[in-house]
Amino acid sequence: MAELKRKVLTLSSGKQIRLYGNSVAISRSLEIGEGYAPNILSGNNEQPGNTSAGVINPYKLTPDELMELADFNIQLWMDLKANIRRFGVSSPRIFTGESGKQPTETTGNKKTGLSSRQQATE
Repeated sequence: MAELKRKVLTLSSGKQIRLYGNSVAISRSLEIGEGYAPNILSGNNEQPGNTSAGVINPYKLTPDELMELADFNIQLWMDLKANIRRFGVSSPRIFTGESGKQPTETTGNKKTGLSSRQQATE
């Protein structure tokens, strides 16, 4: 299993990914990148002169809302895994559009009934 230490994400294969921050995030389109901005839920124990650790929760999220947020992110990661299994890591079809729907590789022309790829070869 992957491990994150000192801003280095080490995969079980031994490959290392150096990060600027300390987290990896996934977007609705299933693209992966660094996403550390502790503006939804974070700890305040890193502030100088702070004598007591606490939690910063500016949106006052309830436990149920935090669980929903976690489930949302877990589902995105599960969708990415399913798409990699289905399409392979080299296919852009592993990503979804911002709507969350799988993009189509070709679109048909209403006049000719041919896809853009078919039109290019005609």
